[in-house]
Amino acid sequence: MAIEEGKAAPPFTLQDTDGNSVALEDQRGKHVVVYFYPKDDTPGCTKEACGFRDLWGDIQDAGAVVFGVSPDGETSHRKFVDKYDLPFTLLSDPDREMMSTYQAYGEKMMYGKKRMGVIRSTVWIGPDGNVVKHWRRVPKAADHPQKVLEALQGA
Repeated sequence: MAIEEGKAAPPFTLQDTDGNSVALEDQRGKHVVVYFYPKDDTPGCTKEACGFRDLWGDIQDAGAVVFGVSPDGETSHRKFVDKYDLPFTLLSDPDREMMSTYQAYGEKMMYGKKRMGVIRSTVWIGPDGNVVKHWRRVPKAADHPQKVLEALQGA
């Protein structure tokens, strides 16, 4: 199933940092920002997470929730959240199933070589459960949270 703007977002249920199940269907009525990143506490991923953290109040004012998704487990996520005081929920997708469904896992270029990996991308899902915007490949992790906020504020 391809991620298409204007179409229903694929359902998902993943574990958060406390081992609780988080399902997309439980977010109906909210703007949901799901951003995919390769690894906790790495330079680009930290810049992106801290960008969402620093804009958190404005994101909430726009009526949105944020979920960060990576293959890392609960323990790694907890350390990342605690170290950088992240106010939003991180979800674990160790089998990369949800990431594959959301086109956030696949072939990418890294250091001039093709390899399989997490594709830094973001999906904004509207209150009706439909995809509003899909940022397929995020080129600059540090600048991306501001672009997401601007899109939310323009809604």
